Amino acid sequence: MRKLLVMAAIALATPVHASPPLGPDAAARFAQLALDCVQREYPNKISHVLASDADARAPRELTPVFYGCFDWHSDVHAHWMLARLARTFPDAPFAPLARAALARSLTPAGIAGEVAYLEVPGRASFERPYGLAWLLALAAELHTWDDPEARQWSAALAPLEQAAAARLTAWLPKLAQPIRTGEHNQTAFSLGLVWDWAATTRDAPMQALLRERAAKFYQRDRGCPLAYEPSGEDFLSPCLAEADFMRRVLTPAEFSKWLTTFLPDIPRRAPRTGTNWLAPGLVTDRSDPKLAHIDGLNLSRAWMLRGMARGLPARDARIAALEQASAAHAEAALPAVTGEHYEGGHWLGTFAVYLLTADSPVVGRPH
Repeated sequence: MRKLLVMAAIALATPVHASPPLGPDAAARFAQLALDCVQREYPNKISHVLASDADARAPRELTPVFYGCFDWHSDVHAHWMLARLARTFPDAPFAPLARAALARSLTPAGIAGEVAYLEVPGRASFERPYGLAWLLALAAELHTWDDPEARQWSAALAPLEQAAAARLTAWLPKLAQPIRTGEHNQTAFSLGLVWDWAATTRDAPMQALLRERAAKFYQRDRGCPLAYEPSGEDFLSPCLAEADFMRRVLTPAEFSKWLTTFLPDIPRRAPRTGTNWLAPGLVTDRSDPKLAHIDGLNLSRAWMLRGMARGLPARDARIAALEQASAAHAEAALPAVTGEHYEGGHWLGTFAVYLLTADSPVVGRPH
């Protein structure tokens, strides 16, 4: 399995429009990680505001669909992974199991319970923006899946999809500055997921809002301090996530110009073999839930670097260096996605699948 994943990582150094390198064996491995956790309630870390003793309830009673995989957002994106893999490998042995898990979760009654949870006063910031953005990614995946059951699941999810979009629409105009952390609260990464959902669903008002926020938050940014990254618990790069969002919003010519001032040190040619202009992060303890974040950072950097390359004009001199760095990060992280430690196993499979299916029309759709 390690050899297979390393080969997939190396395949990412091929041109940016190459076919997804994920194979059925690796897909089965990643699917099992999600199947092992989507209905696994404990251990569990809930983000839950209590107004009284009555609010002290089990996770499955609070959020009746997305109560597994250690936390709400991880359960959401584990469902996204199952949908992506079942759609991509419809005849694989794991596909019926993935479908069964989706059918158990995505019911009108269960989703009604999720919406009811959101509507309780005091929960305005629940899973904002990261979990809500992944919810929209799941919705986008179902929208693009030409399958009778997927259409049923999409219809069942629709009330929560609408609630998530409405919450982000109400929040973003009030957010005076972007959030530039390397963890869940970061705005740039989530806005990229929301953009892909809006492009999939042809939600022009949301796209207009995101363009306006991109102009306010990021258009004038200069010299992002990439050398300061990563912080010790990052799983997202503030600099690269911003660039990966902006390449969605800008034309290739506009993005090329903006990137020159935002990250001026990207090499104009690929470094020689064995050297990295952007080294992968070092993971010191994969049993520690926060230190294991660095594996996720390497995976997300890999797809962000590749997305940046995809957003540039075809003959841009920086593409080779971006692709080389993407492949190095993928090669560093993919062999670690084993499920040996639940601290990483409950979520890193999603990041691996997002990376390895990055040419799908729902992941990082070019404008």
